[in-house]
Amino acid sequence: MPVSTAAPEKTKKPAALPSNGSQTSGVLTKDELRKMDAYWRACNYLSVGMLYLQQNPLLRQPLKPEHIKNRLLGHWGSDPGQSFTWVHLNRLIKKYDLDLIFLSGPGHGAPATLSNCYLEGVYSEVYPDKSEDEAGMQKFFKQFSFPGGIGSHCTPETPGSIHEGGELGYSLSHGFGAAFDNPDLIVTVVVGDGEAETGPLATSWHANKFLNPVRDGAVLPVLHLNGYKIANPTILARIPHEELEALFRGYGWTPYFVEGDDPAIMHQTMAEVTERCINEIRDIQSRARSKSAKTVERPRWPMIVLRTPKGWTGPKEVEGHKVEDFWRAHQIPILDPKTNPKSLKQLEQWMKSYKPEELFDKSGRLIEDLRELAPKGTRRITANPHANGGLLRKPLDLPDFRSYAIDVKKPGQVEVSSTFTLGGFLRDVMRNNMTSFRVFGPDETASNRLQVIYEASKKTWVEPIIPADADGTEISHDGRVMEMLSEHTLEGWFEGYVLTGRHGFLSSYEAFVHIIDSMFNQHAKWLEKSKLELRWRAPVSSINLLITSLVWRQDHNGFTHQDPGFIDVVSNKSPHVTRIYLPPDANCLLSVADHCLRSTNYVNVIVADKAPHLQYLTMDEAIRHCTKGIGIWDFASTDAGHEPDVVIACAGDIPTAEALAATAILRENCSDLKIRFINVVDLFRLMPEAEHPHGLSDREFDSLFTIDKPVIFNYHAYANLIHKFTYRRRNHANIHVRGYKEQGNINTPLELAIVNQIDRFDIAIDVIDRVPRLQATAAHLKDWLKDQIIDSVNYAHEHGIDRKEITDWKWPF
Repeated sequence: MPVSTAAPEKTKKPAALPSNGSQTSGVLTKDELRKMDAYWRACNYLSVGMLYLQQNPLLRQPLKPEHIKNRLLGHWGSDPGQSFTWVHLNRLIKKYDLDLIFLSGPGHGAPATLSNCYLEGVYSEVYPDKSEDEAGMQKFFKQFSFPGGIGSHCTPETPGSIHEGGELGYSLSHGFGAAFDNPDLIVTVVVGDGEAETGPLATSWHANKFLNPVRDGAVLPVLHLNGYKIANPTILARIPHEELEALFRGYGWTPYFVEGDDPAIMHQTMAEVTERCINEIRDIQSRARSKSAKTVERPRWPMIVLRTPKGWTGPKEVEGHKVEDFWRAHQIPILDPKTNPKSLKQLEQWMKSYKPEELFDKSGRLIEDLRELAPKGTRRITANPHANGGLLRKPLDLPDFRSYAIDVKKPGQVEVSSTFTLGGFLRDVMRNNMTSFRVFGPDETASNRLQVIYEASKKTWVEPIIPADADGTEISHDGRVMEMLSEHTLEGWFEGYVLTGRHGFLSSYEAFVHIIDSMFNQHAKWLEKSKLELRWRAPVSSINLLITSLVWRQDHNGFTHQDPGFIDVVSNKSPHVTRIYLPPDANCLLSVADHCLRSTNYVNVIVADKAPHLQYLTMDEAIRHCTKGIGIWDFASTDAGHEPDVVIACAGDIPTAEALAATAILRENCSDLKIRFINVVDLFRLMPEAEHPHGLSDREFDSLFTIDKPVIFNYHAYANLIHKFTYRRRNHANIHVRGYKEQGNINTPLELAIVNQIDRFDIAIDVIDRVPRLQATAAHLKDWLKDQIIDSVNYAHEHGIDRKEITDWKWPF
């Protein structure tokens, strides 16, 4: 049968399916065609049942209003097309013994995945009360979009899913992340045509330029064009066929088109096209992996464009309004069957059109004749262990991070780049784990001073490499560092990679990590559900995000690059899955990174500047400090054995440096002042223990911060977050936080600190103002501090740099 290359005219009536086992003119025998169509009908029946029914799941009684849910929630439109694809994948899994997973991209398209999961028997294995009989099916139907049940997208509760689809745009990047370093895995991703309009999805088509056919698996995208979003037509479904084909050929794919609405024709065409795609994938991989292959060349991977009516096989019209093949099929096609007898009758007719009496036996189980169509064991899509990646995860072989330590003989004397130091550690992590660890970054690995990683592996690149690239471009067909100027795609790759059992590390500029705010949000919600409610989901590696190129060092990029608010976004998520670390120096960063790479089921956010900074703690001291997460720095404090007059606290490498400089000024000029200096590495230590697992008890907090002394807190980001964390503490009224105030431009580092008042001079002034006995005795010092602020700003505006006594400052004690 020829592959369709243009949209055929739609038949008014589906052709009758053959009923015997003789050979047809297509790929499928009549018996195969009959069984596959029946299995598909069973999927569609279950999808409709989930949307509507809370009782009478097999319609063995006349349908009554009390059988209908009180609230009808969910989406029907994409389900038939997704199940249609699934049935054909099952055939090929059995024929070729494929290792294959399925990602559902269309919004709220879970009924298709859930239906197939139930028919495969996996759902009943995971949730025994949803048994393969009439009673289990009733519970299976009722729970869908029902209080105490499950949501309408592929939530973590759905076996076989690594992609929730709570937000559109990430299915394809998740699919590629799953395929990297999984040479035998095929990831079929159904991309909804509404989803295809999103920016993240548009960039992820380019992921084929990063898929190495020698060592990676394959991604088979199925662009499901059913014509409409929630209330509008979709772009890709309306553009001319020639444009659509040219678009995907331009992306580097080989598109195959399956288009129509006649099930008999569509099954035959889909069988031919899916088998052709699988064979092309195997041929591509076989050629690339053969001994005669001299170099890696980017293949034109196959993809499928599946054009079907929206709400295929559903009601054509409802109350005179077009439904099938129109936007009204997107969600609930028949809106009022509980209160409208005519609608109730139409729903009953619709569900009976699938002939459930032919599909399920007396007990309510799928008949044996159809059960044989599903693969067995872990070859079932929803039982594939890659979709429960923690089952496959192996801990990293980590080098001893202590061996990368900076030698700190005295605090605040040596300057190094903390992230450059970290790069050496990550380089060797990669060397030790060349098939299970990748580093991700938007063209910023070297910019973030992690370039030593390239000694272990260069950047992934499957496009041509020209001679000029040898001079510093650091790309290779064998590379493992993932760089692309799309934070969405990178984060999607990273999530897909760890959700299928591997490990990774992503670095990004602080101001633009906001691009993945909502992606982080979705992943955090996935982790929370998985960790707290689903014991059958094994723990996966944590998402480790290094936030660098910080707000306080944007002296050339200016105001646009100054936004430390990603921490605030993270702080709003569940305390069970989020961690925020602000290591003040390189040894602390190494300790934190080692901890994060060993962890599971978290999103770890590490904030560290890439520029050279003073180093304060030996490795042993750093380990103790990071283990506690918060602590008094004795070398900077003067209150040993005494009650402090003031507490100077800090979080973040640059605020720490300014707080120490302020402390030095006060110690030099107010020798009898009792100062307690506190540094915070683990930001959640500030929270009460009842609100976060890392939180301090009130006794611990009061012991550190006192119950009545002024606390000057120099903080990396927006001050309100510290107040949010500490507002219940006994001494909160005396906690005065300095942080970023949205003040900045093309400033020198000190000038930027001054305009936001986190600088050494403003901190010292604040201490003088809040320690009563200093208000009179330190008046001359305060006046001098004000002069320093004026002189520093004037010098910056005249010379374009900070004064030498600022840039060369060292801890003097």
